[in-house]
Amino acid sequence: MNSLSDYFHTDWSAMTQHDWVGLTITVVVFLFMIALYVYVLHPSNREKLEALRNIPLDDDR
Repeated sequence: MNSLSDYFHTDWSAMTQHDWVGLTITVVVFLFMIALYVYVLHPSNREKLEALRNIPLDDDR
């Protein structure tokens, strides 16, 4: 029976250049999303973001 650490084992030396690019993009997007969530959900930004709330519905014609 395999242990849990065997199941999640990664052979880093077998990774190709495409694997590294995909891993890098995934980590960067993950960190960007965390930063974006922190910015949007931070209470001090509420008034700034609420002022922009109806931009998609504004008709400038």
